[in-house]
Amino acid sequence: MKTLKTAAFAAALGLIALPASAEGFVRGVVEEITTDPQRLTIAHDAIPNLEMEAMTMVFRVADPEMLDGLSVGQAIEFEAERVNGRLTVTALRDPS
Repeated sequence: MKTLKTAAFAAALGLIALPASAEGFVRGVVEEITTDPQRLTIAHDAIPNLEMEAMTMVFRVADPEMLDGLSVGQAIEFEAERVNGRLTVTALRDPS
């Protein structure tokens, strides 16, 4: 019980490193890239902030330049939000 309390206290203080998903980034794989309009189809892990289970979804991109250099089958980490009611990738990074 003491170990559990210590771990909870350390987590509350931010002393425990959290996985990428806890930072807001979610892992996914690019399934399709559409340039007009700018959209990505991503097979992704659960997205907690959107209360979305793991699935494959189409997302708009906040910035068309996010598509530069992406390829189908590429592993990514991304953040998504509802922007004007539409699911939108707001940040994108290489998982390595």
